[in-house]
Amino acid sequence: MRLSEIGQQLRAFRLESGMRADEIAARLGVSRAALYRYEKGEVIKLDTVQRLAELLKVSPLTLLGIGVEYYSRPLSFFERTRQVEEEADQILQIADPVAYLVTSPEYDQLLSRAISRQTEDKRLMEQHLAILTARKESYRVRRPTMITMLNELTIERFLTRGVGESIPMPDELRVEARRVAAQEIENIVGMIEAEPIGLQFSLLADVDSTTNCMLMRGRERMMLAINPFRCDTSPAATTGVSLVTSAPEAVNAHQRVIEALWRESVKGRDAAERLRSLLAQHAIR
Repeated sequence: MRLSEIGQQLRAFRLESGMRADEIAARLGVSRAALYRYEKGEVIKLDTVQRLAELLKVSPLTLLGIGVEYYSRPLSFFERTRQVEEEADQILQIADPVAYLVTSPEYDQLLSRAISRQTEDKRLMEQHLAILTARKESYRVRRPTMITMLNELTIERFLTRGVGESIPMPDELRVEARRVAAQEIENIVGMIEAEPIGLQFSLLADVDSTTNCMLMRGRERMMLAINPFRCDTSPAATTGVSLVTSAPEAVNAHQRVIEALWRESVKGRDAAERLRSLLAQHAIR
């Protein structure tokens, strides 16, 4: 256990609870500044951990980083993902129609417009977008190795519906969302052909559905994240429960599946050609 990890998980579970920092601090009987210090990894007493766990409705062991972490809100899951990504040297993932960390500024702009129209809670929206921005900035600075497998059926739907598939939006914005989706797939084709160091894509062409998951390897351990939340989802979405764990049996089982899928997936020029074919069939120009 490391105090920094306890602090990270405390912040993620605070966001999961939906309570403000001052509300939790008041119930705990400490100042808001003290709560923020705990989140930054300063020393925290075990009885305080126990009381926090009761407030946040998680087990003390989970708050201490032992066991499986569950998140039902995109905001808290993306925050926890950001924390783990900041220490990862390698990311292996079965992802959305795109790999969020290498999407374009236009993707973020479209997503921001769609969310702002649909979300009444402006604080929630700002927190959500800030976390996504921080994830990209961390990737830009650190550049961990990233291997991403994309599902062909999911990409077809992405090109048909556009960015923010599940977010209600007017027809004009939906058309623009489809244009941005096509641009993102074109960008992926470009990255496949350019073969940048440390960044690889492949295509799952004959798989009906897969569980979106990430394996993030750091210096000390590997973390598994199973994710029901697309990166272009609304912060208010309630589409499932995500989990984060370093349990060896979970990590090893998913690593075996990911490695097997990678061997069978379409790569290189063949993947680029299949993506171009999907663009020709479904994209708005």
